Amino acid sequence: MAVHVLGIRHHGPGSARNVKDFLEQLKPDIVLVEGPPEADDILQWSIHPELKPPVAILCYQPGNPQQSSFYPFAEFSPEWQAIRYARQHNIHVRFMDLPAAHQFALEEEKIKEAEKATGEDNSPTGRAAYYNNNRFLENDAVSTAEEETEAHMLHRDPITWLAKAAGFEEGEKWWEHMFEHRQNSESVFEAVAEAMQALRDALPPKEDRLEQAREAHMRKMIRQAEREMFQNIAVICGAWHVPALVNMPSVKEDTETLKGLPKVKVETTWVPWTYRKLSFFSGYGAGIQSPGWYEHLWKHPADDGTRWMTKVAGLFRKQQMDTSVAHVIEAVRLANALAALRNLSKAGLEELNEATQSILCNGEVIKMSLVGDELIVSNKMGTVPDDIPRPPLQLDIEKQQKKLRLPPTADWKDYTLDLRKETDLDRSIFLHRLRLLGIKWGEQTDVKSKGTFKEQWRLQWEPSFTIEIIEKGSWGNTTEEAASAFTIDQVQKAANLVAVCSLLQELIPAELEKSIDTCISQINNLAAASADVLELLQVIPGLVSVSRYGNVRKTDAGLITGILQSMITRVCVSLPSACVGVDEDAATLLVDMFRKMNDAVGILQQEEITREWQNTLTLIARNKNTVPLLAGYTTRLLSDYKLLDGEELIKLFAYSMSFAGQPAVAAAWLEGFLKGSGTILLIDEDLWSLVRNWVSELDEENFVQLLPLLRRTFAHYSSSERRKLGEKVKQGAGPVNRIAVAGIDEIRAKQGIDIILTLFGNKS
Repeated sequence: MAVHVLGIRHHGPGSARNVKDFLEQLKPDIVLVEGPPEADDILQWSIHPELKPPVAILCYQPGNPQQSSFYPFAEFSPEWQAIRYARQHNIHVRFMDLPAAHQFALEEEKIKEAEKATGEDNSPTGRAAYYNNNRFLENDAVSTAEEETEAHMLHRDPITWLAKAAGFEEGEKWWEHMFEHRQNSESVFEAVAEAMQALRDALPPKEDRLEQAREAHMRKMIRQAEREMFQNIAVICGAWHVPALVNMPSVKEDTETLKGLPKVKVETTWVPWTYRKLSFFSGYGAGIQSPGWYEHLWKHPADDGTRWMTKVAGLFRKQQMDTSVAHVIEAVRLANALAALRNLSKAGLEELNEATQSILCNGEVIKMSLVGDELIVSNKMGTVPDDIPRPPLQLDIEKQQKKLRLPPTADWKDYTLDLRKETDLDRSIFLHRLRLLGIKWGEQTDVKSKGTFKEQWRLQWEPSFTIEIIEKGSWGNTTEEAASAFTIDQVQKAANLVAVCSLLQELIPAELEKSIDTCISQINNLAAASADVLELLQVIPGLVSVSRYGNVRKTDAGLITGILQSMITRVCVSLPSACVGVDEDAATLLVDMFRKMNDAVGILQQEEITREWQNTLTLIARNKNTVPLLAGYTTRLLSDYKLLDGEELIKLFAYSMSFAGQPAVAAAWLEGFLKGSGTILLIDEDLWSLVRNWVSELDEENFVQLLPLLRRTFAHYSSSERRKLGEKVKQGAGPVNRIAVAGIDEIRAKQGIDIILTLFGNKS
């Protein structure tokens, strides 16, 4: 009876190749792999032709799917090769790690302890907990209560100490050159075991209950295989665990360690994975820097750099970048020369990258980002068979994806949907329903198109969406059913009118009739009970935009219009009093609300509502107690409606700018009147003369004090408007005449002109 413990890196092509060669020579009768025992039953799928890596085993709590863990595999993962070998040769294969049922429960205990220590709520509910299971370098996925002591830092990256002793700056490159590039080396696993033993002897012991339990359970599984009379046992585990599995303590000690461990219910399945999620840039504890490069090493272990440089050249040519065969040859020569200078057996990724940047990119770093994204990391995505057991909601989503020709991809993919076409409309409805469920597969962007019949979406599938799908599966078995039930629950719990109206805006394009009816009823109730005119003013523009979907989406907008009429009437009654006695910040906020409300009334195009709104603006503009900023802005809106023009507008303008001894009040009124556009000053000479005369009559002290306010007024104008206003000043028909009236000398007059030009943004 023999036990062979093979220490590996969890995603290393050299380790995978050595494991495969070792197993083919050893021909074991059982293979034990580091992984969750709950997943033993789904290992039968590993040799299915449609299960193509990168894939991952997902372990999750049915009652709390956010409590989950992914175990990813690439083709070059040693565990994947070991599992495939065993299944292809009808050899027993089992996972031997501590069951996820215990690991999840221990993590929950750690979180509760942290809550007690800090007094904060660190509950995992509502967040995706990616437990990396201490892969290779023992990176803890949850360490909220653990301080970054020196000992902890040593344990987080112990390989770096071996790398530095060998003259390397970091452990990644050292491991790659020592193990991943090494071929046909029978003693590699002995060397790994010896190195890890030296590290564990040198480092201070790590007091970690989870790690101790994991290693105790691995030893338990090895002993169980021996009791079952397996004669040739192959054990595949992270390199760090090798000494703990070779030098076993007593059975009694391990039994005591595993005694009384908490436990929760766990289920498992296979899910697609991506190379980007396999990289440590995604936060994966056992991640690697370059999945795409490692796949290349797996497929072409003897490559001297020529094949890789050919890939780089092909990528550049697709991007219309001139790249010749001579470039490739020179880049390979340079990479190998760098490797020789650094006493390396062959050129690694660092040398190839330096040669690529020097020869193919002409030293430009930005071109290297393309190589990094497309080749070094890559966005390859795996697949899983359709008949693998899945939750009903996930099956429905996959069915809809196929029906609507929206395949999940790891890369961003853009879609412009024309809602007048049946298929595009169905796509839009599906994507909006997923967003309501919190599955943000699609990111909606603005469309440069008139009307509401087009939508622009960017789609990128993330493996973590599976967690959200499982979690939302409790609301229904189909996308429509789950989205409807979930949103109805949200509406019923909402007590805020703004929140409910925002939700209605999302519900309309998702075409969820029951949810829409519930939402409208809730809005009606909340609006009737609301005494806050500002809250009503805030939600009306959103509801108006919702009503615009009526024609395109065949939605009955009449229900919303009825609510809008009632709400607008209440706003018009209460708004004039709300514009009295407010501070500057509140007035500025109200101006923005007025603008949106005015646009909303224009969109509705209902004569009665428009007339009601215009009467309200008239009351606000003519009320002497209205805040000057709001009085000026409402006067401008009345002017835009052509309700104030000619002599009447000039008289009101002159009166409002003639606040004796209160230039700041006049300036605030002017800011409101000119809000958004200064074109009126360019085309109306009478108004321009009024502004000119008002500025002319200011004394120097008030003029200087008002400059910041005036500068703010003109800052938001377009560059062409500011330029034309500046030209008007230069021609002498502008406000700078006040300088001559005040009798200031020419030098100071020139300074005043410079200030005015700066005010308009025309100072050169």
